[in-house]
Amino acid sequence: MSGRKLFLAAAVIFLVAAGLFAKWILHDGLSARATPSWLETLAARKARHLSIPRGAQDQKNPVADSAETQRDARLHFADHCAVCHGNDGGGDTMMGHGLYPKPPDLRGEHTQKLSDGELFWIIENGVRFTGMPAFGGANGHGSQTDSWKLVRFIRHLPQLTVEERMEMERYNPKGPEEREEEKQEDDFFNGAAPQPSTGMEHHHH
Repeated sequence: MSGRKLFLAAAVIFLVAAGLFAKWILHDGLSARATPSWLETLAARKARHLSIPRGAQDQKNPVADSAETQRDARLHFADHCAVCHGNDGGGDTMMGHGLYPKPPDLRGEHTQKLSDGELFWIIENGVRFTGMPAFGGANGHGSQTDSWKLVRFIRHLPQLTVEERMEMERYNPKGPEEREEEKQEDDFFNGAAPQPSTGMEHHHH
């Protein structure tokens, strides 16, 4: 077989293989409901590991673990992170189910075996091409100390108690209807009389 035929045969094989690979990667089209294949998951984990600077991977947590640290981090997590990750870190949330790839189970081996420095770097910088935002820097929602506290809490997630999870539920973000319902419940239990409707709330003159 001539060199030209060999080249054409190799080109055809490459194109067919590329097409099959693209079809495998883009299973279910571009739907965010799809579940990543094992190859995508493996490649993503490897890319994440390689993207974190060595200096960051080796960083030690400067925040000591304590009951106060855990509570601060627990309530911070409930307010900022649980909408995707869930209070227990399992990712079983409406927002989590709508992401591609899905949030990892923070209690699982693949997260828990990351170094403290890697966890801190991910919290601060986010993960590109996923739903994980960067919480550090000028546009972040907390200080580096908050991020280091979150690392301590992530380590604690496999041992999270029912009482701790129930406390977190009170700090989860709530919509207007939930807040109004809570206010009515508080008023009821505190003996406050319900405010009568004037019938004028929705009339403008």
